[in-house]
Amino acid sequence: MHVGNYLGLARGSEQRLVDALTKVAEHHGDEPDISETCQLLASWSRKHIEHLKPLVEKYGEDKSPEPANLETALFHGPRTGSLALMRDLHDVWLLTQQVQLCWTVLEQAAQGLRDDELERVCQECGKETKRQTAFFLTRIKQAAPQALIAAS
Repeated sequence: MHVGNYLGLARGSEQRLVDALTKVAEHHGDEPDISETCQLLASWSRKHIEHLKPLVEKYGEDKSPEPANLETALFHGPRTGSLALMRDLHDVWLLTQQVQLCWTVLEQAAQGLRDDELERVCQECGKETKRQTAFFLTRIKQAAPQALIAAS
């Protein structure tokens, strides 16, 4: 059984998302909604990590370097300005997609295992991750015209 592989991937990905959201909140605190919203969304991911603990005790966990590698590939230090905000939002959106896919895969495993607890956690956390993704997509759409068209 390889459920522990995806539990490790989910936990690592959620932790990288917390790290990224915290950095984006710090780097773009002058944006009216970014700092507070990123802090709120990071608290959701922290809660998701807590929800994973009993599942890791039950199924084990294979720690994966993939989430750290993804974060390193995406974020390249503090960036400033409208294009920097756009790139940071883009990168965070990509991380939320990674997390969402982990929840989807684990939910499918939960159904195969008939594990109601695992399925409940996947549905709850997956729902919040979809909300994280939706926020960033909306914010990207809002930021894109100024970031890409306006003179720097």
